[in-house]
Amino acid sequence: MPHRDWRVLVIEDDPDGQTVVSTILEHLNIRTDVAANAAEAEGFLFDSGNTYNAVVIDLALPDKDGWQLLSEISAHPSTAHLPCVAITAYHTSKLREQAIEAGFTAYFAKPIDSTAFVRSLESLM
Repeated sequence: MPHRDWRVLVIEDDPDGQTVVSTILEHLNIRTDVAANAAEAEGFLFDSGNTYNAVVIDLALPDKDGWQLLSEISAHPSTAHLPCVAITAYHTSKLREQAIEAGFTAYFAKPIDSTAFVRSLESLM
């Protein structure tokens, strides 16, 4: 599927993080929506009528953590198929392992390696 047909929801509370991830995606002509917290993300995912190809989730959100949001996405019939990518500034190898075991399709520590990030998304689509 060509990048221009993709739409990715980025869920990141840090404005700098929002800019980094959305700029990487937009540079590749990938449409993005950005949510600053889980409540906004739920609106995009469950109420907006938008269709997404993937979701990028910061594990440390202010209202719910990324783990809780992953559970909601996985449990909802309209979003259960979505690849979810974890990003975090609090990286450890154990956290990476836990994220993948929990159901995240991919995991990236901040600062994000843009080349690896894009390759990973391409392999998911």
